[in-house]
Amino acid sequence: MELEWVEGAEISVRAEDGTVVLSANREGLLSLAGHFAALAKEAPGSHLHLDESNALEDGSAALIVERTKQASRIRTTG
Repeated sequence: MELEWVEGAEISVRAEDGTVVLSANREGLLSLAGHFAALAKEAPGSHLHLDESNALEDGSAALIVERTKQASRIRTTG
């Protein structure tokens, strides 16, 4: 899977009290949107591994986004 980055992308990930917070500027969000769309076309089990050595800002927690099988129903919270 080939990933394209929008120039100037800034993305960080941190964990706070059991919640993952992903922060990004406009370019970072556009880059992630493209990455997620590309991942959606891949086989289940495919994944993106992002960390401070390959995409995220210094001090970020590592982030793995995995493509799973097709959901049999829509899950909602609340």
